[in-house]
Amino acid sequence: MVSVEEIRNAQRAKGPATVLAIGTATPSNCVYQADYPDYYFRITKSEHLTDLKEKFKRMCDKSQIKKRYMHLNEEILKENPSMCAYEAPSLDARQDMVVVEVPKLGKEAASKAIKEWGQPKSKITHVVFCTTSGVDMPGADYQLTKLLGLRPSVKRLMMYQQGCFAGGTVLRLAKDLAENNAGARVLVVCSEITAVTFRGPSDSHLDSLVGQALFGDGAAAVIIGADPDMAIERPLFQLVSAAQTILPDSDGAIDGHLREVGLTFHLLKDVPGLISKNIQKSLVEAFSPIGISDWNSLFWIAHPGGPAILDQVELKLGLKEEKLKPTRQVLSDYGNMSSACVLFILDEMRKNAAEEGLSTTGQGLEWGVLFGFGPGLTVETVVLHSMPTVSTQ
Repeated sequence: MVSVEEIRNAQRAKGPATVLAIGTATPSNCVYQADYPDYYFRITKSEHLTDLKEKFKRMCDKSQIKKRYMHLNEEILKENPSMCAYEAPSLDARQDMVVVEVPKLGKEAASKAIKEWGQPKSKITHVVFCTTSGVDMPGADYQLTKLLGLRPSVKRLMMYQQGCFAGGTVLRLAKDLAENNAGARVLVVCSEITAVTFRGPSDSHLDSLVGQALFGDGAAAVIIGADPDMAIERPLFQLVSAAQTILPDSDGAIDGHLREVGLTFHLLKDVPGLISKNIQKSLVEAFSPIGISDWNSLFWIAHPGGPAILDQVELKLGLKEEKLKPTRQVLSDYGNMSSACVLFILDEMRKNAAEEGLSTTGQGLEWGVLFGFGPGLTVETVVLHSMPTVSTQ
């Protein structure tokens, strides 16, 4: 007779969860930040609000974003004028759009990750899908399974309405799945489309306007598994530990509400201040067991909620400028894509490391941190261990 302990040992992987492939995708419609205020006020028929337009221009100028990608284009918005108002019932139109487009964009990113991984998709055992754009049943996880032609027995987990910290959450969940299920290969997809939050300007809701200046569309996918087969798989990063915490005194700092007008977004407190004030504690908890206290010895992947968050974190921790360079690059090239951002940065970092001939995927360094910040105010902290780059293997 086999004991429960023996069964449990056989079920578990031996080594840590590892990122085995990354893929990203954006809609084809690219908007340039310098042109966006004119376009935004024209398409929403708000050009008479000249003072507000000037404020919005300043927001866009300060955003450090050069371009963003959006599913919504002029043609779609002209067909759906209710989406251009600040408070017109428009949830049905938005939902009809995102329940189709979110899995579709997710499929594009997932297909790239699967191609890079190089293994048959029948080997995918779990799917974790995350979006803050729309809600449906069966969900985007089900639609993705159908679009990709995955096995009907694939184990699915759908995460809706988590917001910007969720790029860390999905890695935490995938880590547990991979390490507790020997042979598991987890496909993680974050797909975000701003069609659910786009709306016209309002004099009395400047926080909503901040969102219109920052958010972009994008999807990212990673394949995660433990005990990689080195003959056919190429490990990129190991997921060493993961934690989640709610910051003190942050009630109502960031929130969103699904209404008839779509998903409304509110910034109610000094978010950059709250994050920078508490980030040291998260770092100490994550890295003191490893014996690391020099934050410049780490490679950094921080959710780019906006330039003010990055500036204050940099200042508070005394980080060298190059530490947040990949994060700032993704913000500049894509805007804030909510949960997908940190996975885009992970992709950017490993590509840069290979191009520059660095010894590891993490800018030539051994240890790194990934931070997700979002509603709650919730912080996800993931400790990463880099792997040798292709050029050094």
